[in-house]
Amino acid sequence: MASRRSIGEVVDSHSMTGDILDANSISEEFVDSGITKRDTKGKEKGDVEVEEVEDTSKSRRGGFVEFWKTFTSKSFRHRHVWVFHLFWSMFFTAWWISILAQPKHRHMWLIPTILWMCIIARFITLHVPARYLIVWASYIWDRTVIKVYERVPSHLRVPGAALGTLAVILIGTFVTKEYPDSLRSDRAVSFFGYLVGLFCLFVSSNNRHKIRWETVIAGVLIQYIVALFVLRTKAGYDIFNFISTLARELLEFAKAGSAFLTSPEESQLPWVVFTVLPAVIFFVAFIHIFMYWRWVQWATVKLAYLFFWAMKVSGAEAVVAAASPFLGQGESSILIKPFIPHMTKAEIHQIMTSGFSTIAGSMLVAYIGLGINPQAIVSSCIMSIPASLACAKLRYPETEETVTGGKVVIPEDESVESADNVLHAFANGAWLGLIVAGAIMTTQMCIVALVALIDALLTWFGNFWNIHELTLEMMLGYILFPVGFLLGVPRHEIYKISKLIGTKFIKNEFVAYLALSSPEYHSLSKRGAMLVTYALCGFANLGSLGIQVGVLGRLAPSRAGDISRVAISALITGGIATLLSACMAGMVLADMTKFATPSEAVATGTVG
Repeated sequence: MASRRSIGEVVDSHSMTGDILDANSISEEFVDSGITKRDTKGKEKGDVEVEEVEDTSKSRRGGFVEFWKTFTSKSFRHRHVWVFHLFWSMFFTAWWISILAQPKHRHMWLIPTILWMCIIARFITLHVPARYLIVWASYIWDRTVIKVYERVPSHLRVPGAALGTLAVILIGTFVTKEYPDSLRSDRAVSFFGYLVGLFCLFVSSNNRHKIRWETVIAGVLIQYIVALFVLRTKAGYDIFNFISTLARELLEFAKAGSAFLTSPEESQLPWVVFTVLPAVIFFVAFIHIFMYWRWVQWATVKLAYLFFWAMKVSGAEAVVAAASPFLGQGESSILIKPFIPHMTKAEIHQIMTSGFSTIAGSMLVAYIGLGINPQAIVSSCIMSIPASLACAKLRYPETEETVTGGKVVIPEDESVESADNVLHAFANGAWLGLIVAGAIMTTQMCIVALVALIDALLTWFGNFWNIHELTLEMMLGYILFPVGFLLGVPRHEIYKISKLIGTKFIKNEFVAYLALSSPEYHSLSKRGAMLVTYALCGFANLGSLGIQVGVLGRLAPSRAGDISRVAISALITGGIATLLSACMAGMVLADMTKFATPSEAVATGTVG
């Protein structure tokens, strides 16, 4: 309501301050106050009242500001979030229908359909618990598979499952016709190598009597099914090719940023500083947007539930195994930070194995920038999830009671929750990406320099024995010769591939992939290039050993002793899990004409 102030009050206020009062000052008093004047008849003679009326333009501006603050507030978004979700659901549904309705786009229905299903499923599960949506699947499963399983005598269940899995692998491996780069004899060697890897883990097991064979058998079967889906079916190839295409395009977007800092010509130079580091920074920043929206956490939990249910592992183990291919060895452990002090030794061994057996999503774009086959890297990351769980439970079976044995939980991430909006989350991710890129650059530089120093010393000693090229790479090439043979690669390429595996263990997988993309290895056959790509796709090296021990030790200082005691075992187990993925690929790979090697990537100009 407008207030009233008499001229007498204005006069009194000016007299108190000693100001000179005139008509102009009275007018300025009211004008500066943002009001208009209107003379009225005062109640007392000689007194003129002035009615103060608020400026309508300022009132409108204030109303809009208040509306905008309310509209953008978290409380308003939480109350009306269903409206936004409904709008975007309708938008993506219309987009999907338009693709199916147009003949020129209808043949590309698979990827848009999967993308639409994931988006709609995410929006639905934000409002309806997933357990209500999958109750029908549980109902059918309990009355079909479980009924059949219960009819089998208990002492025949594990042998029957093992024989069934073996039959599936033998039929899928050897029934397919031969190709020049995939002879049945080569597949047989890969199959034998897979059995040797499992046998080595069994013989060296921490407690062979406590091995849960259901977990091991389920892991092997899931790994083989994933390999068949990716490497044998058109749908699997299209899906993973779509993912790899997105990763390649991400490199181009990162180049646009580096071109802004340098020039378009310099950003196209085939240097690590222009092809790898900008892509890593941009990827980490980009993925933080989806972490802010909680899409990454949602996908991780759903994937973890699958392995939690199928392989009977604890919730913490399932979460780390599912998150490792996306977040990496350190970040995946941070997801379960509150549980680490209370984890069993077998669980600690498992989460370390999962970190060693795969790579991080940020490194995926880095390797694609080097010309490494993206389908092989992506499929290897997915195959490593069941492989790491099976290998860890074979090498170090569970003998204690687990805290997360009956649930899958991801605690809130404070770094993500602290972001005020999407731009804030993106900026936080960009800063973290800069740290990751800087760590990659300095680590690779120091490791390469250290190995060069060791090679120089070995060469100096070797000259006295007439061994003029004695290096770590040469020594490991001969030591790991049996490993290269068991992968099933062509015989004349075993030594070269063994050297790369040794380089990966002593240095790291980045240096090994960098060597694979060099002209020295362009002569590798398609089979050799593909299998070594799988064999190198993991963090099992001495540098990563220090990283995992350091990260887990800081997250749970009270368990530092247990962490250091199981670290070497987890490193070896993770390395074997990666090699088993390579053997599995050697068993499944058939027609390799659609898979590009690093030399072909260089020739066609698809290298980042």
